[in-house]
Amino acid sequence: MSNLRHPLLVLVAVISVAVASWARAEPPSRAARLAYVGGTVSFSPAGEPDWVEAVMNRPLTTGDRLWSAARSRAELQLGGASIRLGAATSVTLLNLDDHIAQLQLSQGTLIVRVRHIEADQAFEVDTPNLALTLHRPGEYRIEVDPNADATAVTVQRGQAEVYGDDAAYAVNPQQGYRFYGTGLSDYAPLGPPREDDLDRWARDRDRRDDNSASARFVSPDVVGYEDLDANGTWRFDPNYGNVWTPTRVAAGWTPYRDGHWVWMDPWGWTWVDEAPWGFAVSHYGRWANIGDSWAWVPGPPREAAVYAPALVAFVGGADFRVSAAIGSIAAAAVGWFPLAPREVYQPSYPVSRRYFDNINRSNAVIAPTILTNVYNTTHVTNNTTIVNNTSNLTKVVYVNQQVTGAVVAVPARAFAQSQSVAKAALPVTRQEALSGLVVHVARVAPVQQSVHGGAAEAVAKPPALEQAVVARTAPPPLPVPFAAQQKLLDAKPGMTIDKAQRTQLKPDIATAPAAKVSVVSTDHVPPATALPPPIPPAGRSPDARRAEASKAEAARVDSAHGDARQAVGTKAAPIPAEAAKATAAKAEAARADASRAEAARADAARANAERADSAKAAAAKAEAAKADAIKGEAARAGAARAATPPPAVKAPKPEPDAKALTPEERKKKAEEETLKR
Repeated sequence: MSNLRHPLLVLVAVISVAVASWARAEPPSRAARLAYVGGTVSFSPAGEPDWVEAVMNRPLTTGDRLWSAARSRAELQLGGASIRLGAATSVTLLNLDDHIAQLQLSQGTLIVRVRHIEADQAFEVDTPNLALTLHRPGEYRIEVDPNADATAVTVQRGQAEVYGDDAAYAVNPQQGYRFYGTGLSDYAPLGPPREDDLDRWARDRDRRDDNSASARFVSPDVVGYEDLDANGTWRFDPNYGNVWTPTRVAAGWTPYRDGHWVWMDPWGWTWVDEAPWGFAVSHYGRWANIGDSWAWVPGPPREAAVYAPALVAFVGGADFRVSAAIGSIAAAAVGWFPLAPREVYQPSYPVSRRYFDNINRSNAVIAPTILTNVYNTTHVTNNTTIVNNTSNLTKVVYVNQQVTGAVVAVPARAFAQSQSVAKAALPVTRQEALSGLVVHVARVAPVQQSVHGGAAEAVAKPPALEQAVVARTAPPPLPVPFAAQQKLLDAKPGMTIDKAQRTQLKPDIATAPAAKVSVVSTDHVPPATALPPPIPPAGRSPDARRAEASKAEAARVDSAHGDARQAVGTKAAPIPAEAAKATAAKAEAARADASRAEAARADAARANAERADSAKAAAAKAEAAKADAIKGEAARAGAARAATPPPAVKAPKPEPDAKALTPEERKKKAEEETLKR
């Protein structure tokens, strides 16, 4: 027995390592969603240098980048969190898997609301000055000002931890700090926050999320369920339980028709729905045709939802005769239909048994024996379809394949170019829909347009020179650009590249911009348990901050040189003198621009101060003149009164002497006295 124990342990260890390696190569169980686009928002797929117009409902994953231009905003959603981008904001998804959501904020403003987070999960925002980690639900605002070399962190609710090169601090609710540099030694407490348009918009979005009626029927990990409230109704079905029916669709509408296909690592072909409410119903749950109308059936509410690129089965093979006439040449087509409740979804990418079970159990109610039979009969591993038990193979009858209009088909070329399915759709008869072979891989090789989603070139792009960021967690390697994968993808259409092949591909530095990340060393930075001192140390002068920024810029130039040497495969090959001069000149020009901008701001501040002083002096002078005028007027009035003699008193007219009156006068006087009496 002891002789067998060692080989058995070795075998168990080998199997464990293989399973762990396989699990690491699997896609994560979640993806982010571009849930709102307002104004000019641009998107760059992972590993690509190009920028295109951002499209709502586009799934995002590790390596994807977003730019929200001036007077614009956007929202990202992922299970349990909402990330709102303000104007002039640059964000990169450094890492997104089952355990961490790691964002790079190069400039601009983020408002992050975390509704729930698991004990083994982390949320990290990396900026040029610090790494911010969130381990609790709450509301957080992060602002990066690249011109001032500063990051402001405000915690409305929850608790955050900030990490720099030399220190780490906790930030409690209703606290905020602006940190300069990367050492966290130069900072200033923030006063009470003043609400702006971004805050008000985020609060309105939060209120909508908090009052969502759909939250009662779905798992909290389902991304985009809030948009179902205003676009459909919930009801109870005796066969499927709670179901949701859209109310704003055209006659003859069918799922997975209004949208387009994109190619995304590591899932492969991924559906992007054009309806504002189309994300949740395309990547979770199942569709059922009830009484000639479509109803979405969510997965069990208590299961942790697992994201799927598209819960469909594809139709192809030699018997699928649908084709589109292009001139005199017939072009092959590819079709698909939504999976019904209790039907097994088979990923087109290599997965373990655990992943296979989770993605099905979280999106439908399926008996474990059925999952076991399907997985053991046919599954995909290492880009090869393995049939383990051919003697028990039986043809599966798919429910929605029988529904008239449920099978949607387009020319393979339109599929690969991410064209609108509704515009390129081909008529499919019931006989054609039933005659095709049902497969779980769309055998179409992607092209460059597949990666961009057929979107137009962006009209706005972020600044070319972005600062390096401080990180608490080391992000994964840079994603491999599509151009480096295309030959392998063409060799096996519709199949993704496995991990072993991917590690052998060398990304071209000219086409794959790398994020500059400085990971905080855990050797000399203590845990973030202490609050920043209430009285910060003496802050640096603007000149000292500019000097540090210049030093950081020089370090970035050296890092770029090192990346270039590594890209061309020459470990010690020096950078050509012309390139070094050009880079140095560019860095010097950037520093000069920064100095001029700082000087201009200082001049403007002085001018404003001078104008304010002049205005105050003029006001004081006018007030003094007014007082002098009042005093002068009073003095003149007093002098005038003194110079004017008093009015003469008129002497009373003497009464005439009665003895001197004539008889007629005496008679007249007597008559007047009589009249008076």
